[in-house]
Amino acid sequence: MSDELGRILAAAAQGRFPPSDGGVTVVDRPGARDEGVVAFTAHSVVFTAEDPEWIRAELAATASDRLAATMNPGFLAALMRRTGRSMDTIDLVTVAEALPGDPGVELREIQDREHPRVVGALKRRDEVRVWAADGGVLVLGRGLAGRWEVSVEVDEEARGRGIGPRLAVAARHLVPGPVLWSQQSPGNARSVRAFQRAGFRPVGSEALLAAR
Repeated sequence: MSDELGRILAAAAQGRFPPSDGGVTVVDRPGARDEGVVAFTAHSVVFTAEDPEWIRAELAATASDRLAATMNPGFLAALMRRTGRSMDTIDLVTVAEALPGDPGVELREIQDREHPRVVGALKRRDEVRVWAADGGVLVLGRGLAGRWEVSVEVDEEARGRGIGPRLAVAARHLVPGPVLWSQQSPGNARSVRAFQRAGFRPVGSEALLAAR
């Protein structure tokens, strides 16, 4: 295991990215739970326990523009076969600084560890905390490389009232670290807009491979 990916992500959160040189950096996975790819502007980071030479050979054989090869379905499918893992989708990765003071939203923490939202979050994150609000749920926990991550769910009947952005801002007040990360599916434009309204800025894309 390695903390190199954590250092790369921490630098990206501060606006210091890998060089935009079309290169691919291969590092060891940060833990047994996650393998995959983070793609920045013209530079990708593959984090895996697999042989770096296999990674580079597979990328070279991928029928794709070289800048897009690490996120090409052909390469990701080969990586899933090689690792015996699966993935959901390619996400937009966003980050925002923590904010001082109270969250400004009335929240009730869910203490029941058997609650469905808690059980689901624990499959992907550590140190999970879940809060219920009027019209939605906020989930906070440590995800990839130990970074603090947030996800927000808004009840169907409460949509269109600005609850998503308010919960995303509330999470910035609750996070114990200096920055907070979140992922959104690019096709979920409502979620993308909500997090950008809450001050989260895009830093790259991400494909997480989870053990089956």
